[in-house]
Amino acid sequence: MKLYQSLRVVTLLVFALVMFGSGFVSAQTASYDDVVIVLDASGSMDDQISGVRKIDAAKSALKEVLKQIPSTTHIGLVVFSAGNLEDDWVYPLGPRDDGKLMAAIDLPEVHGTTPLSKYIKIGADRLLQERQKQFGYGTYRLLLVTDGEETEGHGEYNQYTPDIMSRGITFDVIGVGMSGKHTLATKVHSYRSANDPASLKKAIAEVMAEVGKTGNPDVDNEAYDMLKALPDGLAEGVIKALSSSGNHPIGEAPPAPAVQSDQGSPQAQAAAAATPTSTSSDSKMFWIFVGVFVGIVLLILFAKAVSSDY
Repeated sequence: MKLYQSLRVVTLLVFALVMFGSGFVSAQTASYDDVVIVLDASGSMDDQISGVRKIDAAKSALKEVLKQIPSTTHIGLVVFSAGNLEDDWVYPLGPRDDGKLMAAIDLPEVHGTTPLSKYIKIGADRLLQERQKQFGYGTYRLLLVTDGEETEGHGEYNQYTPDIMSRGITFDVIGVGMSGKHTLATKVHSYRSANDPASLKKAIAEVMAEVGKTGNPDVDNEAYDMLKALPDGLAEGVIKALSSSGNHPIGEAPPAPAVQSDQGSPQAQAAAAATPTSTSSDSKMFWIFVGVFVGIVLLILFAKAVSSDY
């Protein structure tokens, strides 16, 4: 029984190592809950719901709700088909500055078509860039506010959506004044219909209320206590290796590892200088760390269990 309990503690320790490592990294690299809002400003957003233009209802709801979110939430707002804008990112993903954010929300004017897939990818790719910077710590959410189906593209969102969700990004969609549910309704984490300004505000508020609730699960205090003496560098290396993969752009294959046999050629050296370092070495280092750690702890606990039995 004592040996069984020891093995159970080891299992806890392996899991807690990753969790505890994230604490070290977060202490050295600030991490936040990140939300990218993709706002539809296509021509149909000029139509009305309950006597109010859809685009105006969306702007008003966003301004009211976003003023109330925690300061630790980073917001990004990207708008598609707003012809008056020089930059699709009316508010780049980052800390919330209410003055600048509220002014940015007012900028879009309705124009053009609905390039849905293109902007879903733009928003998700930006979240993945941020996740890489934050070592995977924090939460990542993509909110699409739209009133219609894709009219510019070839339905790439059918490929992008499962890819987005498999990377740990929560994907929410709000359909504004639509006669039926959006095609994405059954493909994303959550879908809400909004047929008047009040229900639109409520839908956005419900999504934002969930921000931060998809973080890491709790781990027994016993496991944390046993890891307090773990060197900072070891824990940081483990969590960095764990979270360094899967941040390549949506819809694209992960970067291929370098071909060993051509490393000495001038062409290979030039390519290596121009290409970001592969994550394979980080992954190997992760398993080395875990293997060494588990081996040491197993030996210690096994010795204690044997000595206690005898």
